[in-house]
Amino acid sequence: MGSKSVEELLENSVGVHFSGLHVDDIELRNSEQQLLATAETENDCREPFVIGVAGGAAAGKTAVCDMIIEKLHDQRVVLVNQESFYYDLTEEELNHVHEYNFDHPDAFDTENLLCCMEKLRHGLAVDVPNYDFKSHKRKLPARKVNRSDVIILEGILVFHDPRVREMMNMKIFVDTDADVRLARRIRRDTEEKGRDLKTVLDQYSKFVKPAFDDFILPTKKYADIIIPRGGDNHVAIDLIVEHIRTKLGQHNLCKIYPNLSVIQSTFQIRGMHTLIRDAKTTTHDFIFYSDRLIRLVVEHGLGHLPFKEKQVITPTGSVYTGVEFCKRLCGISIIRSGESMENALRACCKGIKIGKILIHREGDNGQQLIYHNLPKDIADRNVLLLDPILGTGNSAVQAICLLLQNGVQESNIIFLNLISAPQGVHVVCKRFPRIKIVTSEIEFGLNEDFRVVPGMGEFGDRYFGTADD
Repeated sequence: MGSKSVEELLENSVGVHFSGLHVDDIELRNSEQQLLATAETENDCREPFVIGVAGGAAAGKTAVCDMIIEKLHDQRVVLVNQESFYYDLTEEELNHVHEYNFDHPDAFDTENLLCCMEKLRHGLAVDVPNYDFKSHKRKLPARKVNRSDVIILEGILVFHDPRVREMMNMKIFVDTDADVRLARRIRRDTEEKGRDLKTVLDQYSKFVKPAFDDFILPTKKYADIIIPRGGDNHVAIDLIVEHIRTKLGQHNLCKIYPNLSVIQSTFQIRGMHTLIRDAKTTTHDFIFYSDRLIRLVVEHGLGHLPFKEKQVITPTGSVYTGVEFCKRLCGISIIRSGESMENALRACCKGIKIGKILIHREGDNGQQLIYHNLPKDIADRNVLLLDPILGTGNSAVQAICLLLQNGVQESNIIFLNLISAPQGVHVVCKRFPRIKIVTSEIEFGLNEDFRVVPGMGEFGDRYFGTADD
C-alpha cells in the first residue's frame, strides 16, 4: 500500500469526511453533471400511473372509474374516455348513421389517442376532443387535461391496440352479464344520447353484440384484473385502490431497477428523517434516531436473503410451518460512515462476522488506496454492504468490485444505506444489475459540489461527534 501504513490511513479517514461525496475521479465530473440533469428531469416530470379500464358497453366501466377516482381523492387523477376519440362522421355517414358501427376499432382515432396519452405520460397538458353523440362530430371547446399522478383510460377497446396497452401500468376488465349490459345500454342511450328504443336494439343485434364477441371479449386475456359485476364489486375496487397507492408510493427508479427497494414510508420514518436531517439536532438525538432508522433498513434488507421452508413443533404440540435462512451471512462496512450501521446489524444478527473496506484518495492524482479486512470464506457468504449514504456511487462501485474480486457472487450482495441519490443508484444498478440496494429514501440528487441534497450533512462526523464546531 505504499509508504503509508494501514494505521495512518485509518487515522486520516477520521478527519473531515463528506458522506456521499467520494469524488474519486475528476474525469467523472461531466458524466455526473449529466446524471444530475437527468435526475432533475425525472423529479420534475415523474411519469404518472396509467390504468386501462375495458369491457363491454354498459358493463359498469364508468362506475368503476368513478369509485377509483373517489377513493384516490388525495391524488391528482384524470379520466380519459376512448369515446372522445370517435371520428367525425361525413355527410354520407350521417345520412346512414344507423348503419355505422361505433363498436368497431376503425371507428376510433387511435393515432390521436396515442398522441394525447404520450403527452400526458410526459407531464404535458393536452386538449382532449369533445365528441357530441347527437351531431356525431367534435365540438369546441376541447377538454383541457393537465398533468396528473394517475391517468385512467376507459373504453370498450382500449386493450385492442398493443401500442395503447403498452402505456398501461394496470389493465382492468369489467365483466358483466350480457342481459345486464343490454338493460343499461337501453337506459343510457335513450336518456343520454338521444336515441330511440328501436335504434338501440337494432344497433345492439347488428353491431354491439358481434363487436363484443369479435373485438372486446378477446382482449379480456390482456387484463391484469377482472372485476365481475363492475361498480357493485366494492371489495375488488378497494384492493385495486390499495395496490395503486402502493405503486404511487414507489419512486420512479424502483420501476426502472427492480433490484432497488425503498422501504415503505410512514409518518414514523418521515419523523425520524426530519430529526436526523435537522442541522440543529444534538449528537445524542442524531445517534439515537439514526440507529432506529438503520435498524429498519437492516431488517428490510434481511428480508431479501434466501430462505427455505422449515417446520417446528410449538409448545402446544402443534406443527408450525415457517422459514429459515439457508446460507451464511456477513456484513462489510465502508469505513468510516459504514461503521455506524454495525450495531444495528449485530442487534439483528447475533454473532455475525463483520469486515471492513477503506477507500482512501491520496494526493491530487486521484490514486486510490484500498484497505480491506474481509472474512476468509466471504465467497461462500451473502454480504450486507453498509454505507449510510449513496452519493455519486464511485466508492460503492470500488467496494463492490473488491468483493467480486474476492469471489462474492454479485447476486449475493445487498447494499444497505439510509439515503440514496439518483445518480448513485444509476451508477451502481447499471454496472451491477444483480446487486440489491435497500434504502429508506431517494434524494433529489447531487449539487454542483457533488453533495447529496437535501441530504443530512457529513454523516460520519455527526454520528461520531467529530464535526467542526
